[in-house]
Amino acid sequence: MIVEPKILHNVCLNAHPLGCSAQVLQQIDYVRNKEPLSGSRRALVIGASNGYGLAARILAAFGCGADTVGVAYERPGSGSKTGSAGWYNDLAFRRAAEQDGLGAWSINGDAFSREIKDQAVQAIRDNLGSVDLVVYSIASPRRMDPETGILHSSVIKPIGRPFVEKTVNFQTGEVSEIRAEAAGSEQEIRDTVKVMGGEDWAMWIDALEAAGLLEERATTLAFSYVGPEFTAPIYRDGTIGAAKKHLEETARQLDRRLSRRGGRALISVNKALVTRASAVIPAVPLYIALLYRVMKEKGLHEACIQQIHRLFRDYLYSDNPPPTDQEGRIRLDDREMLPEVQEEVRRRRQQVTTENVARLGDIDGFREEYLRYHGFGIDGIDYSADVEI
Repeated sequence: MIVEPKILHNVCLNAHPLGCSAQVLQQIDYVRNKEPLSGSRRALVIGASNGYGLAARILAAFGCGADTVGVAYERPGSGSKTGSAGWYNDLAFRRAAEQDGLGAWSINGDAFSREIKDQAVQAIRDNLGSVDLVVYSIASPRRMDPETGILHSSVIKPIGRPFVEKTVNFQTGEVSEIRAEAAGSEQEIRDTVKVMGGEDWAMWIDALEAAGLLEERATTLAFSYVGPEFTAPIYRDGTIGAAKKHLEETARQLDRRLSRRGGRALISVNKALVTRASAVIPAVPLYIALLYRVMKEKGLHEACIQQIHRLFRDYLYSDNPPPTDQEGRIRLDDREMLPEVQEEVRRRRQQVTTENVARLGDIDGFREEYLRYHGFGIDGIDYSADVEI
């Protein structure tokens, strides 16, 4: 079929197979053109089909030469619907890995379930023998607790009081005020922590250790975010922030445990990027549009693959890594959070309107990056041609 983007309420409902493949190959080429890294040789990436998880798998494989097992929950194409972007991303990754003689095994299913953990354990046992790197990069709106069978759903809400702030519709460029009501109960907070906190990450490490597949000096890593003061009520101080704090506390607990055998558990606080999630969090699209413009003007902007390359090169596999923050976290958001960057974003946020947002912010860049995330707007792809889905 001819595949064109279908967007409803700022959510893209489809993906272009060739475009997704092309953007994965662009990330792989970026890594191939860098100096090889001395790092992981056998990696498990949980949440391996998009964003930071996909970039981490690319770095492990094409930067370090690692064989990898990737876990993701993606939708294949059907007679009338395209597959999800992650489905095509994973296919492109595995084809490229095979061409380079790298082992790459993928498991499609619910990473929260026992069944998928068992499948991953078996795939590692059969193909890798063990793992020296475990990357946890799950973003999901709900989770079935494998112990209780209860389905928990996350919410993105402030805690204590409503959140009122400017936002932008990245499709139309309209700047407006948005109001998010506060979480209505402690249960909503607990459910969000249950879905997006660190409990499942710890269960993965438990499963690998119980099977004897986690190497003595293994590294495990998860991603977090802090962000600016003005998004704190909806993010860092909201329900999602409560989950991130739980994730970070889980890292500290895992690190104490793994350090006894020479291993480590780390949190990488990364820069704000355009994703399916960030496109719909109140006020965040406007912040990202302003941030992108400021960071590009200052020559500081990084896309996903650039950040993860810096993570591997400078932090994970460096003899002299930069210091972590007071809470032991890697701060890949160091350029985003520079005072001169945040002050300029703050100044522009005070001035921004529908009429000037294209000048003060990078709305075009936001829209283009969101579409690229789904395989659209990639140079060299004929979007008027039929494509096999």
